[in-house]
Amino acid sequence: MTKILIIEDDEGISDFVNLELQHEGYETVVAKTGREGLEKFESENPDLILLDVMLPEINGFEVLRRIRKTSNVPVILETARGETIDRINGLNSGADDYIPKPFDIEELLARINAVLRRVTADHSQVRIKFRDIEMNIDSMTVTVKGEPLSFSKTEFMMLKLFLENPEKVMSRDDIIDAIWGKGHFIDINTVDVYVGYLRSKIDQPLKAEYIKTVRGTGYKMTNS
Repeated sequence: MTKILIIEDDEGISDFVNLELQHEGYETVVAKTGREGLEKFESENPDLILLDVMLPEINGFEVLRRIRKTSNVPVILETARGETIDRINGLNSGADDYIPKPFDIEELLARINAVLRRVTADHSQVRIKFRDIEMNIDSMTVTVKGEPLSFSKTEFMMLKLFLENPEKVMSRDDIIDAIWGKGHFIDINTVDVYVGYLRSKIDQPLKAEYIKTVRGTGYKMTNS
């Protein structure tokens, strides 16, 4: 049975979400502070974490940072509606998805299912090799010509998408749907920013084109 850790200090929200998740067949664990959340993470070994940003004792971003030191367990952030900076910070810190408050339980369940499906798909292929790039999905590591490179979670997911689809042209909307999920209102320019990050770490040092711009359409990972 899939176990979900709910780290939420609002008792009304946590009780409601807890009951709904149990009704859907999930095993649940609840923590009301950031510190308690970290303790439950260590002791309960959850399969997914639903993490509020605004928590007493230790805030959600710090909780996420500490979790990511030792684990790639999927994390969905609860953010304040309209707080774009929280969403960006959360994704850059290693969150797998976010959901703005207040949210419908149907949307939360859809996001949980989508994240769990992506995790299952990620483990279907452990290593990807393309030209001078080698990616290990389990350890979330990347080497280029044998040299290890560091990537944020979002950079890693975008690079993985390109590596899994060589020579396939993907629009910015395709990339947003694949990485952030359908229904997210991510500015399409965000894709350009992350492509720029990838190029600065791969194309520029190797003096070779890996990610090609397809004018008027999007991007593709190229063999030449």
